[in-house]
Amino acid sequence: MATRIMVFGTFDMIHPGHENFFEQAKALREVEGRVSKPYLIVSVARDSAATRARGFAPRRNESERLAALAAHPLVDRAVLGDEIGYIEHIKNENPGIIALGYDQSGVYVDTLEADLAAAGLSPKIVRLKPFRPELYKTSKLAEH
Repeated sequence: MATRIMVFGTFDMIHPGHENFFEQAKALREVEGRVSKPYLIVSVARDSAATRARGFAPRRNESERLAALAAHPLVDRAVLGDEIGYIEHIKNENPGIIALGYDQSGVYVDTLEADLAAAGLSPKIVRLKPFRPELYKTSKLAEH
């Protein structure tokens, strides 16, 4: 049995910080005290949702970002997030674990547990650790 682990992001570029994020998420593969095979689902923010949340559009469109993640060896499945809200695509994927990045915040993160419970979902929510954020942060890397 595989442990379905879901992460979220815009992923304008895939850098070592993202790869560490994926590795940390996949390491959460313990189910009922047994280690299982991890199955990493990466939710890619829709262009419209990313623009609303960040105040500016992603550099690459959602199709390009989705294709790059789908081809990445650490990613088992890449999906587009919802245009409005975020619960529907989580329900469709039914993860056992949701892994949040150290810097993910905002209204969705603030109400995630309650929103999941209201939708009848109860995945474990885990906050992952930063990996050299002074070097590997898309906003910093994009400046160069």
